[in-house]
Amino acid sequence: MEILKPAVAGTLESSDAQVTVEPGGEGIELSLQSSVMNQYGRQIRQTVLDTLARLEVRDAKITVVDKGALDCTLKARVECAVFRSCGASASGIPWGGAVR
Repeated sequence: MEILKPAVAGTLESSDAQVTVEPGGEGIELSLQSSVMNQYGRQIRQTVLDTLARLEVRDAKITVVDKGALDCTLKARVECAVFRSCGASASGIPWGGAVR
């Protein structure tokens, strides 16, 4: 998928994550802030990158502000932000089908 415009998904509440997706140069540029970075930073980074790979996003700038979100929440936030950034309509979004 091609990132066409900036988009945000999620909140800064406890146990959630806010994901911002913007058009980028070449490759994925990931910025990660987390309240549990020391314990789970590598897993959070891998979850985000795996989700982007499944969505076939190759060029984007991603910012994740994590407040202790579970992997399923991170996947949902990344998926939502990517679909919003592509201008996909609500009726054409394959929720749950693109990310396994």
